[in-house]
Amino acid sequence: MDTTEFRRRGKEMVDLIADYLENIEQRTVYPDVEPGYLRSLIPEEAPEEPDTYEDVVKDIERVIMPGVTHWHSPYFYAYFPTANSFPAMLADMLSGAIGCIGFSWAASPACTELETVMMDWLGKMLKLPEDFIAGTHGQGGGVIQGTASEATLVALLAARCRAVRMILASDPQRPETGITSKLVAYSSDQAHCSVERAGMIAGVRMKKIPTEQSDKYAVQGETLRRMIQEDKAAGLIPFYFCATLGTTPSCAFDHITELGPICNAEKIWMHIDAAYAGSSFICPEFRPLLNGIEFADSFNFNAHKWLVHSVCSTNPNSLIPLCLTLSPPVPHTTTQHWQIPLGRRFRSLKMWFVFRIYGLKGLQDYIRKHVELAKEFESLVRADQRFEISADVVLGLVCFRLKGSNEVNETLLKRINNGRKIHLVPCLLSGQFVLRFALCARTTESRHIREAWQLITQLAEEVIQAGLVQELYVSSSISELECMSRIRSPLVLNERGQARDGPPPPPPPPRALCMPRLLLHPHPPCPVPSQPTVHPAC
Repeated sequence: MDTTEFRRRGKEMVDLIADYLENIEQRTVYPDVEPGYLRSLIPEEAPEEPDTYEDVVKDIERVIMPGVTHWHSPYFYAYFPTANSFPAMLADMLSGAIGCIGFSWAASPACTELETVMMDWLGKMLKLPEDFIAGTHGQGGGVIQGTASEATLVALLAARCRAVRMILASDPQRPETGITSKLVAYSSDQAHCSVERAGMIAGVRMKKIPTEQSDKYAVQGETLRRMIQEDKAAGLIPFYFCATLGTTPSCAFDHITELGPICNAEKIWMHIDAAYAGSSFICPEFRPLLNGIEFADSFNFNAHKWLVHSVCSTNPNSLIPLCLTLSPPVPHTTTQHWQIPLGRRFRSLKMWFVFRIYGLKGLQDYIRKHVELAKEFESLVRADQRFEISADVVLGLVCFRLKGSNEVNETLLKRINNGRKIHLVPCLLSGQFVLRFALCARTTESRHIREAWQLITQLAEEVIQAGLVQELYVSSSISELECMSRIRSPLVLNERGQARDGPPPPPPPPRALCMPRLLLHPHPPCPVPSQPTVHPAC
């Protein structure tokens, strides 16, 4: 492919992408394929002779799209957002064309310096303390990590190194292995599973701090203090605590104004993981959720979740690379020492494009729109007495469930996702199976919310009626005719998708009296999902 053809194909690809995003609403949000579907659609080996570009593009629809979960569909409400925008896509094209490996300043000065400045822009948008800003007298600054998981691990490794050095400074004869074996880290039982995995990789024990519904699933200062004292009495060395602002299951917020002073007093590194909620702190009305950041040693969030930006986990922090020696000293930030990989892409170009073309106000408006849509969905749930809200709705996530057993809610979720019109995932809160409704797509509007709610209520009514059939057939005191009349009670939906009274349907033919048992389970029941399947964090 020469330059001339690249110009032509590049324009065609932009049209293909624009058409995909413009018409994504027409696609089934969740794929109807089985594991291994793709292997049979392509050859077993790479072609010896080149294929034509036309053949490759043709196979996008045949091979790729049938197996795509369309995260940017306005009917996608699972997990959390993975935002994209046209400015970010254009910047990604330029980043790919430049193709630098920015592991040091000399490897690509623009890559290093733009990232440093963009992290400062972001820190100032969030109104972080000066210690987090590189362009001040402080020793802070930020770096773009590949994921929040990497950011958490880097902070944990730095915390472990600091703890070992502090102990060796006062007791140089103490063996290092005897120190690391005693280290203990803490996180909420609501924290993302990547925090626990970071502890496994770092080789330190990680203890989960229990939370309760009455405390809105937030870690309490007194609980952390008690666990620290108990562990110190047992000869352990508390050294790291990962607080979460906006947990994955329910978007809960740990009380960092209480937790921070405890960590500082005990010389425990406090890292804040705000992967989802962090972007919202650019809005003045949500910034108080970050109060207490001044006590933190490091802080990360995912700009790719809510800042209409792609593939970026930021880690603006006061993290000095304690665990790696900078030799020889350099006058510029050497980002390779602040991350797990050596090389890095020119990802700050995306931030530069997005921040300039949207502006702070445009980004704030985008976040506020999602929060307003979440509040609208919450009002629909609260207006229906069959449902209940399971956690406070603070930002763009609504946790709700049908009043009843976990099995009923599992059945409802299976019917929702099997229909493939909308896509949701569950979580467990206080032992209850809960449905999560997360605002994700840039193009979601109020009409999509109401369409989703109407579908959910229709399927909920089917689940409720199926449960009624089972209950009524157990009792011999109810006649089959009475059972059928109750099962087939009139169901008419109003404009909110809620049930209201309607004209009675015609009586069923006599032969239908023997059918309910056959209609209860048209497919074999699915096994109860295991914990990793239920928890969206995994």
